[in-house]
Amino acid sequence: MNEAYSDLGYAKIDYQRKERQGIGEVIYGGSKTREQVLGILKNMQEHDSKNVLVTRISQDVADFLFNNGIEINYYPEAKIGVAFSESTGIPVGNIVVASAGTSDLAVCEEACVTAETLGNNVVRLYDVGVAGLHRLLSKVDILREARVIIVVAGMEGALASVIGGLVSCPIIAVPTSVGYGANFGGLSALLSMLNSCAAGVSVVNIDNGFGAGVLADRINKMKGLS
Repeated sequence: MNEAYSDLGYAKIDYQRKERQGIGEVIYGGSKTREQVLGILKNMQEHDSKNVLVTRISQDVADFLFNNGIEINYYPEAKIGVAFSESTGIPVGNIVVASAGTSDLAVCEEACVTAETLGNNVVRLYDVGVAGLHRLLSKVDILREARVIIVVAGMEGALASVIGGLVSCPIIAVPTSVGYGANFGGLSALLSMLNSCAAGVSVVNIDNGFGAGVLADRINKMKGLS
């Protein structure tokens, strides 16, 4: 074993990532076999890794891992497993995750579970899209208490701009692939969010709840942020 990583042939597990980036290596499970995920986790278990996120896996894969000796908590809506869970202490700060519609919840929950696993306090504010703006306006007090807001929306992706005009904290916009044919698998929401006229809106990739959760964690834990 190299002191910086373990080489399994099909994977090189980076054990210095937490020192460099603040969080340990995360396993993207979507394109891996369940045996590959198991092998990676077995190696990480030997190195006493904690709170390992395994993204984009099914219940069947989670059951397979559990039945083969991996302690894992599975969140079906987020499609995330958290292996070798350990308390991170009292959650810090205040991240709000707002969704335009119920169809966006899978991406929202990916962001929420990621941020919570990293030790953040997360407030869920779901189904507050622009088709019924009064639903959002009745929750402005919650939005203005946030240190950072993750806004998840498909269709035309307008919610990020609307919230951006209401608050002073950073906003992370997540376009989703939710919508009818002309949304081009989330491209329309992505372009709308990139072209937002509201200042302070950043954008991650389509359906990338995990990336939004990690970025929100970093913003939320910045020194001097109040």
